[in-house]
Amino acid sequence: MVKCINFTASRDWCLSRSFGSAGLKSTTTTLHDGDTSIHCWIPKTYKPNKPNLILVHGIGANAKWQWDPIISRVTPLYNVYVPDLLFYGDSYTTRMDRTEQFQAECVMRALERVGLTGKFNLVGLSYGGFVGYSMAVQFPEVVERMVIIGSGVTLDSDIDVEEGLFSANNIKDAANILLAQTPEKTRELLKISFYKPLNPKLAPSCLIKDFIEVSLIIYSSYI
Repeated sequence: MVKCINFTASRDWCLSRSFGSAGLKSTTTTLHDGDTSIHCWIPKTYKPNKPNLILVHGIGANAKWQWDPIISRVTPLYNVYVPDLLFYGDSYTTRMDRTEQFQAECVMRALERVGLTGKFNLVGLSYGGFVGYSMAVQFPEVVERMVIIGSGVTLDSDIDVEEGLFSANNIKDAANILLAQTPEKTRELLKISFYKPLNPKLAPSCLIKDFIEVSLIIYSSYI
């Protein structure tokens, strides 16, 4: 059987070009005596007259995949910083801490290292909302405004999982769908994730498997 082209790698390359065209550049910052590395897209040219904006992505893909649809619209208005959270893109740590508090601290220290000063606005998407919320708690003096999108920061695991959008007895059952490992589970996730989703059958299984393979590397590192 002929294997499909590596769509994930090709798409990732295109997104890097898109971010570069929007006026951002790739940078990597080392923290904790070399134990931690945070990759972040930062402005090629910092404009002191513009406000600062941090975009924090969620679970499922690195920052480029989730923020590309709006990146060219916000860069003319803000000094935009787009970090990859730990275990996404080129961000990683050898430390065992897996909390959003640790993620928040690492993002903040990396932003300081690349020269960000003063207050900033922050948008957190899904899991990025948890990290952004933690950043606001830990560093209230610099987080001026915050927008949280699709993030259950007030989630009640006993009630919201059992009475949510899909049937699940516990967090583990929910993870089987939210962290889909087969094309079938991925299509199920697409159906419940969008109000008017495209027909998931239009996505060939080989392309879905290619994306899952990349995602599993992320998930296994995070767990």
